[in-house]
Amino acid sequence: MSDSPPAVPFLDLQAQYAAIRDEVLQVVQDVIDKQSFVLGEEVAALEREVAAETGSAYAIGCASGTDALLLSLKALDIGPEDEVLVPVFTFFSTAGAVCSAGAKPVFVDIEPEGFGIDPSKAEACLSPWTRAMIPVHLFGQCADMESLLALARDYNLKVIEDAAQAIGAKYQDKVAGILGDTGALSFYPTKNLGGYGDGGMILTQDEQLAAKLKMLRVHGDAGGYDHRLMGTNSRLDALQAAVLRVKLRHLARWTALRREKAQTYCELLAGSPVELPTERPERYHVYNLFVIRAPRRDALREYLGKRAIGCNVYYPKPLHLQECFKDWGYEEGQFPVAEQASKEVLALPIYPELQPEQQARVAEAIRSFYRMRRPCRSAS
Repeated sequence: MSDSPPAVPFLDLQAQYAAIRDEVLQVVQDVIDKQSFVLGEEVAALEREVAAETGSAYAIGCASGTDALLLSLKALDIGPEDEVLVPVFTFFSTAGAVCSAGAKPVFVDIEPEGFGIDPSKAEACLSPWTRAMIPVHLFGQCADMESLLALARDYNLKVIEDAAQAIGAKYQDKVAGILGDTGALSFYPTKNLGGYGDGGMILTQDEQLAAKLKMLRVHGDAGGYDHRLMGTNSRLDALQAAVLRVKLRHLARWTALRREKAQTYCELLAGSPVELPTERPERYHVYNLFVIRAPRRDALREYLGKRAIGCNVYYPKPLHLQECFKDWGYEEGQFPVAEQASKEVLALPIYPELQPEQQARVAEAIRSFYRMRRPCRSAS
């Protein structure tokens, strides 16, 4: 028998499921018994509950977080010849949705601590064709919304918040997703509120915008096959909504546990060579990911992997260096903060079920890596 300690998975969805299994199976069975699988009362109930949880006037379910961005752009009439500011360091869908809407993403470098759009660099990226911006609340912490909203007011820009990783995060006591014109949520299984497949939701305070979004998600149909807009098929499934309604009841407790795990990591890794995430002033971080900045990141990642400790890199390549944007005129070195982040960031395991002994093992492995001496060079 091996004496090696058990693996520390990067994410353990099975542990979460075990705790809520009976609740989930009951609501899934209820949906199957009713044989109503697309939109319907389950989705409407989830929309009401998420709206109440976030303080949003309206919540509109859709097929994914990416579609939440795309439908927002369409509802705000962002399309061909329009430009949209997006952070250059984010998940691809932030820019991909802009391209799918027919508009052009314009990349902006990020702040070194919070990883959001750097407001001091955003204004220089504006042009006469700039119509909107998409601040991303990356890893579970809000971007600098006060500065970005001020810029948006000055230049009459629409603001779509990408809160895919940040449900429940706060900026100045307001929940992520309700500060701009719309906010996009993702219910991908790895999110703090994750379904058992894809799913998304759009938040807005605007009644007319909400009505438009509801049409856009069903081919622009206002009812009775009266197609008033050129929409698409982006409906949320009732099975996903039922599961998410169960999970939503646990979200506040799970978020509190994530924050506790984050504090534990900060204590265990204090004084080590890695740079720890910080909760910026007037923010409430929900730690969808616990991301450190690590010297010799790739070597550390390999070291942890050999010890069965899960970790991941979000994201190894900024958007301007992606193959699909190679002809857009961007060059390596153009966004130095994002490029440096891509070489240093490393996400450690963090989820409500993570045990103290697992965190201690992760921290000790990191400290052990940096204690190792480099081999001495032989005399020539």
